[in-house]
Amino acid sequence: MKSHWERIYQKSAVDSLGWYESNPEPSLELIERCNLPENAIILNVGAGATTLVDELLQTGYRNIIANDISSSALEELKQRLGPAKSKRVHWIVDNLINPCELNSLEQIDLWHDRAVLHFFQDSASQDAYFKLLRKLVRKEGYVIIAAFNLDGAEKCSGLPVFRYDAAMLEDKLGREFQLMDAFDHAYLMPSGDTREYVYTLFQRKSI
Repeated sequence: MKSHWERIYQKSAVDSLGWYESNPEPSLELIERCNLPENAIILNVGAGATTLVDELLQTGYRNIIANDISSSALEELKQRLGPAKSKRVHWIVDNLINPCELNSLEQIDLWHDRAVLHFFQDSASQDAYFKLLRKLVRKEGYVIIAAFNLDGAEKCSGLPVFRYDAAMLEDKLGREFQLMDAFDHAYLMPSGDTREYVYTLFQRKSI
């Protein structure tokens, strides 16, 4: 998996990739709903070269963690941000289903994923993903997951994907988390084609 994503980011212009967003509006809308303070700890998993980090820095958030399995992807993002802004982000190259550095993080206020979960095909990988999520997200913290919905593509970047609806994600997270919002979103790819996503916002219960 790591070698696949390293190749993708090394051979392709970031803004030509099928998942590239020039404006991550759906994510920003859900983050605004969370009403987080500027010192909130935000973990963006599968960050790639996302523009979401740019927007969060612009908004004033100062505890942003960008994670990806590909060091090339994060290097692209660092280069775009420039030295001053990139120093304000904590960078972690790590695997979500076999984590090392991620395991040592303190609890976070927001877990954001628009890119990763749907690539985990088997139940063991999915269980490992949600185990890490539950370990890191504090009580009353938030989770935003966007994944290909049941009408979405069956493959992305040449890899098969596992598609979800809000009820499936609610079941995966379990009773500790309350579904706050869910909606389908037709994402317009750089190629002009569309991909169907489901966006979800959860909050972890206080007890």
